[in-house]
Amino acid sequence: MSVAFDAGNGKITVPDILRRKTSIPSISNQNAGQIPNRCDSDGRKIVCLTAYDYPTARLLDEAGVDVVLVGDSLGMAVLGYENTLPLTVEEMLHHTRAVRRGVRRALLVADMPYGSFHGDRSEAVRNAVRFVKEAGAQAVKIEGGERRMELIAQMVEAEIPVMGHIGLTPQSMHAFGGFRVQGKTLEAAEQLLRDARAVEAAGAFSIVVESVPRELAARITSELRIPTIGIGAGPECDGQILVLHDMIGLSLGHTPKFARRYANVGEAISQAVSAYAEDIRQGRFPADEESYHLSSEVRERLLAVRRS
Repeated sequence: MSVAFDAGNGKITVPDILRRKTSIPSISNQNAGQIPNRCDSDGRKIVCLTAYDYPTARLLDEAGVDVVLVGDSLGMAVLGYENTLPLTVEEMLHHTRAVRRGVRRALLVADMPYGSFHGDRSEAVRNAVRFVKEAGAQAVKIEGGERRMELIAQMVEAEIPVMGHIGLTPQSMHAFGGFRVQGKTLEAAEQLLRDARAVEAAGAFSIVVESVPRELAARITSELRIPTIGIGAGPECDGQILVLHDMIGLSLGHTPKFARRYANVGEAISQAVSAYAEDIRQGRFPADEESYHLSSEVRERLLAVRRS
């Protein structure tokens, strides 16, 4: 799965499942759960997950995930940072390369880390080019709405596909006063609608909508022709994404309410390591069948050498 640039019309082309919706559902006074979903030919939802290393990326790709994101959640999930802010471009490039080696089918998107696109736009484009050229990403993700419109447009002009990200944008956690649901007031909801429209108008091929009320995410989804990828934004979005470590029970910190747990890998690892340590201490590991042996001839000759 890949994103390509069509020089004929100057536009980014994306895989079918991420293409623009052929029609826009209308909003009425119906319940949010009755609002139509993505209006493409088959209505298939977009499946997205994060990955930060080769084996995980390979497993996700083989399981049929549509989009693999090397998220800046890497900082907390893998590197032990308190938040995403300390993460560097070099760290993101390193892990994106590893994920690239494991992904053969899915679309690979890399997060632009904090500070890599907040200053000079030309420098931001150069950083984005590194993710595509050096790490094999097929698109980059940029946090922010209206204020990122010119930057997104400039990246698209440079033939770099962009996935937008609005709502709770973790890189702005200090401005938000922490990790809080966004768009709960009328004014905030209207701003998020403007943000979503701006990201689409700038040329992004899709947009992540994070930690916003379900009804607002449904409204955003209904208005945009590009697909919405929800995380803590209700089921009406065109697709969903979670941090893999939250989903499989490997996160060591707080897990948000929207992160459904499908496995408890952390507990399984702890139990396996405890059993391993106990077997060593009790002399049960390694067993004879887990050991290598000399031939009888070499063993006898070795014993003779020792006696002399």
